[in-house]
Amino acid sequence: MLIKDITINDHILNIIVMAAAISGFYDKIDSIQKAYFLEYLLQDVRVTYTRNTQVSLVNVSIDAKEGDISSIPRWMAKILSKQNILEIQEDGTSTYISRAFNRERISKPHELSGLDPDFYARVHDYIEGLNERERESIMVSLISFVTSRLEKIVKLAAASPLSAELESKLSVEEKELYLSIHNYSSEFKQKVLKKFG
Repeated sequence: MLIKDITINDHILNIIVMAAAISGFYDKIDSIQKAYFLEYLLQDVRVTYTRNTQVSLVNVSIDAKEGDISSIPRWMAKILSKQNILEIQEDGTSTYISRAFNRERISKPHELSGLDPDFYARVHDYIEGLNERERESIMVSLISFVTSRLEKIVKLAAASPLSAELESKLSVEEKELYLSIHNYSSEFKQKVLKKFG
């Protein structure tokens, strides 16, 4: 009876440790996503002014006439766009996302197509600007895309450490996922095989 209690307590302790590790993983992914999204918002984007404008915010001054074209930080462009002061010029995000989806769809079952580190930040921003019908349509493709990549990452991460070539094909979130899966699968193999080796 005493041995059973110790085993249960050890088991519960292992579950708590694993839950904490998983929670830490999600916190890390969340922090990475926020950092890359912030970096994405700080990038300049080309805009066309729809009316005469004079604005001064956080070290950025704008004195533009209707029809003028300039580049300003994306975060500022989004705010001014919502106030109908300017239009953000299409930067090809829709095409960029579609091409990424297509490259992944036609890639071999054991190979990942390449993504930029901030791919999901771009996708998030793009989806945020769509209407409900357009959003539903792209979400179907995005779910299929993520599922395909997730299956490949799990298989590759369980088999080998992250190579520089493979790392260059992963978004920052996928890189963290790969590293975590590789570490957990290596630990798992050591635990279950220690009695036999």
